[in-house]
Amino acid sequence: MKALLVLEDGITFEGEAIGAPGTVVGEVVFNTGMTGYQEILTDPSYAGQIVTLTYPLIGNYGINAEDDESRAIQVAALVVRQACENPSNWRARWTLREHLQAHRIPGIHGIDTRALTRRLRAAGVMMGILTTELTREEALRQLQASPRYDQFNYVRMVTTPEPYAWDAEGMKPVDAPVLPGTRYRITLIDCGLKYNILRRFAALGSRVTVLPCTATAEDILATKPDGVALSPGPGDPALLGDIVEQVRRLVGKVPLFGICLGNQLVGAAFGAKTFKLKFGHRGCNHPVKDLRSGQVTITSQNHGYAVDPSGLEPGMEVWQINLNDGTVEGLRHTSLPIFTLQYHPEASPGPRDSDPYFAEFLRLIDESKG
Repeated sequence: MKALLVLEDGITFEGEAIGAPGTVVGEVVFNTGMTGYQEILTDPSYAGQIVTLTYPLIGNYGINAEDDESRAIQVAALVVRQACENPSNWRARWTLREHLQAHRIPGIHGIDTRALTRRLRAAGVMMGILTTELTREEALRQLQASPRYDQFNYVRMVTTPEPYAWDAEGMKPVDAPVLPGTRYRITLIDCGLKYNILRRFAALGSRVTVLPCTATAEDILATKPDGVALSPGPGDPALLGDIVEQVRRLVGKVPLFGICLGNQLVGAAFGAKTFKLKFGHRGCNHPVKDLRSGQVTITSQNHGYAVDPSGLEPGMEVWQINLNDGTVEGLRHTSLPIFTLQYHPEASPGPRDSDPYFAEFLRLIDESKG
């Protein structure tokens, strides 16, 4: 079945459909990772986006039942150069094509993803429409009449509807008994979290209570947390003033750890503005420098917005930067137990160089207890 990808500037790519038939509008972005397509598909930070994978062959190790990072596929659609139809992996249960079709997600392959990526790098990410049923002219008209990506509060769409808990045994009801030997109680605000964040905390002896993004500061403190984490998530942080206000009310009452969108929310709580990057940071090989130690870490990233540090209040400082473009990759308070990372220390996919920051947060909790 033929499929079209039409960008808002009119550039059109024709290929073969590999997912569900239909039409979908979204922001067209690209990820440069060579592996991890299952984790990318299920990462809530990609909600509302048509994701292009730049590696030319996708699906060669299939889809399994264990590597999902959320309860559903989150991307609006998938774009690849070639979809592997015969995966080789003892864990594989489905092909990429089967998985997309089963979850009713459109996809396209057989197009020049290198040319598409070059266009997005030159002009910036833009809206697009993927269709198996419209002509180019019809698709362009529908795209021009559609709302833009930054008009949607995607965090409200992907957050958990109800609280739940997570420990070494996995997901469980929020009122389930605490496992013997649990050392820390972490409350995590779900703005679009990935399961591996929960797995990493659990591996370090923590029980995590996950609350929806609508939780108030009172709701959060009522869980009696040792520390509060703010998860990654999709969309424009400028739309999330209600969450920023709750973060502001938590400052000084409990240790805070922000990841990705959580970095932007904490920055906003301390007076910073955010801005949109031209084509974002999405991939598994982004170098980040710790300004205190000089150490460089290779990180996994997925974000289209960044913190403008010029408005930060006294006490909050930039402690990590991206070596490709100099943007903020981490904030740290000089006197309070608060720090953030703009990238993904939980990886999935990507390098695990930043995994020790989970232990660093628990160390801050210990210090705050005296």
